[in-house]
Order: sequence, then C-alpha cells, then structure tokens
Amino acid sequence: MALGGHHNSLGFIRLVLATAVIFDHAFPLGGFGTDPFFRITHGQASLGSVAVAGFFGISGYLIAKSGLSADVLQFMWRRVLRIYPAYWVVLVITAFIVGPIIWAAQGDALGEYFRFAPNGPFNYVSANWTLNIGTYGIYDLLADSTPYGRSIHGSAFNGSIWTLIYEWRAYLLIGIFVAFGVLTKAKVIVPIVTGFLFIAQVVLIVSPQSLATISPLINDQYAVSLTLTFMYGACLAMYSKKIPFSWSLGILSFVVLLYTLRYGGFALIGTPAGVYFVMFLGAALPKTLHRVGMKNDYSYGVYIYGFLVQQVLAQLGVYKLGYFPYVIASVIVSYGLAWLSWHGVEKWAMSLKNWGPGRGWRHWLDKGRDRLLARKARVALESGDRQLT
Repeated sequence: MALGGHHNSLGFIRLVLATAVIFDHAFPLGGFGTDPFFRITHGQASLGSVAVAGFFGISGYLIAKSGLSADVLQFMWRRVLRIYPAYWVVLVITAFIVGPIIWAAQGDALGEYFRFAPNGPFNYVSANWTLNIGTYGIYDLLADSTPYGRSIHGSAFNGSIWTLIYEWRAYLLIGIFVAFGVLTKAKVIVPIVTGFLFIAQVVLIVSPQSLATISPLINDQYAVSLTLTFMYGACLAMYSKKIPFSWSLGILSFVVLLYTLRYGGFALIGTPAGVYFVMFLGAALPKTLHRVGMKNDYSYGVYIYGFLVQQVLAQLGVYKLGYFPYVIASVIVSYGLAWLSWHGVEKWAMSLKNWGPGRGWRHWLDKGRDRLLARKARVALESGDRQLT
C-alpha cells in the first residue's frame, strides 16, 4: 500500500475535513454552546482544530512532493496562484457585497457604508490582503445580530482565515528548501527541522514564555504546532518509499490518536499519529474516492467561505431552527460557493501555473542569455558592415 501521484483519496479527505470545520464552528456561531469535543478531549482540541491539523499534515505532504519537481520560482508562483486569488475574492465579496447588503438591510444609507473609515470595508481588504489578519469586522455589523457577535461583543465575518498565514509561512519554508536543493540533495534536513520544531513544541508546553527571548515567531504556539504538523507530512513525502503504509500501522496510529485525544498527549504524540493515519486513509480508502478533488478541488473554497456563510445564515436567523438544520444549510451554501470559487477563480488561476514565472528560472535565464548572444551577433554584424563600407 502506497501513496503515489494523484492515485489517492487525499482530495476526498480534505473535503471531509473542511466540512468538519463547519460542524465545529456551528456551535459558537449558532449559539449552541461549546463544541463537545473540547469536553471529550479535556480541552486539548476541538473538532475544528483536529480537522485543521489534518489539513496541515496533508498539505505538508503534497507541497513537499510539489517542491521535488519544481525550481524555487516555479514553486512560489504556483503557491501564490493557489492561495491568494480565491482569498482576495472572498475578501472583496465580504467587504463589497455581503457587507453592503447587511448594512442596507438595517436601514442605513449605502453612501455611509462606503466611506473611508478606520473600520470600514476598504480597511477590511487593506488590513487583510497579505494573509496577516488585521481585522475580522466591518463597522459593527453582525455584532448585535448574531450569537457569535454578541458573545465577542464585536463584528466578525470570517474567523477561519487566520490559519492561512501559517500555511503560507510553511510554504515559504519549503520554498527555502527548494531554493537550496534540500529536498533532492539533503532531504535529511527535513526531519532535522521537524525535530527542532518538536523540541520547541515541548518547551512551549512545559514553559510557554521561555522562547519569547529567542524569537517571537517560535514563541507563537500556532506557528510551532501548525508548522510542525505540516512538517510531519513533509517528512512522509520525503521518505514515502521507505515508510510502510499498512493496515496494522494504520489501525495502531488511529488507536494512538484516539487515546491521546481522550487521555492527553495529543499535541506531542497524537498529532504525528494522526498525520500518519490521515495519509494511511489516503492510500487505503476505495479507489472510487480517488476522483474526488483530482480535477476539481472544492476543499479550499469550503474552508474560506464556510465561516462567512454561517455568519450570514445566523444573521438571517437560520440558527433558530436548531443545530442540524443550521449546519446542513451552511454546508449546502458553502459547497455552492466553493463550486463557484473553483470554477470561477481557482481553476483559472491554476491554469497560469506554467505561465511566466511558472516556466522556471532556467527558462528565463536561458532566454536572457539567448537575447544577449543575439544582440552581440547583431552588433558584430553591424560593425562588419561598417568596416566594409
């Protein structure tokens, strides 16, 4: 049993994980209390955080595999195309379509909405466009009209997007590996870096403030834990031909995952076990699921629109129908927007992956050299012609 090329069920699993985040967020966004997963795991994790960890593990595997067949220019160009265009579109839709509709529904003049205010729609886009989240809200919209807004005493349109900056930084780390040939010539550095992050994770658990004097970045628990999870996937990618994927190890990893979630140790032991289990499932699930996400990957769209959809539905009072009707409505609308996002933005962006920078730095270096040689030949020819005359 092995993970090879696109012949796996990772696309299906990512879609399931994105849907699980919607189920998790429905508790605070619909006013249904705390995710019971917190109680089951004694505060270690929510269903959403486990799903995000699965996302990062799969991403680490796929991105590292991508880095094996690209130079750094190609690699970074393709990562930009995958994460930024759809993200920018959801920011614009939030600020200039969803926001104005809610504003107008309250009876306020639209002209007032579009003013350049510190907490207005233009600020929402400019404060968030780099993936570093500067604000979650626009004016006081949703603050008093949704269960979540009332609980945080503020406006929040899309609380899921905070993880994207950590995803992007993990891409940058792999980009550095690609630039220096680590993935092809010194892949042992990948588990070494993973080991360093594991030690940082242990230190953060034992003494949360002890790394602050070294670097604010490694003192960020999410920067460490999410990047570590990503690197577990990258390690599996580097040694995929040597690491066995068997039913016995798959079941064992699942048991370890469940045990640590219930009794403790999820952050240190359960997470690597969980990443292995997810990758095992990618190889073990029926081949009929391999087609999911192979040509049309809706998981990213579900993730970046899910929270926004749930907040809008909460604004409309759908949560009053109960947890499951609210979740079902959220999933249906999120899937619809994810379909539009893929076919209207993401697929077209990815069609440019071999355009311009996607051709790689060698292509442009060779092209520049050819132009230089052609220019020298022209100059020599013109000089010869002048001498003859």
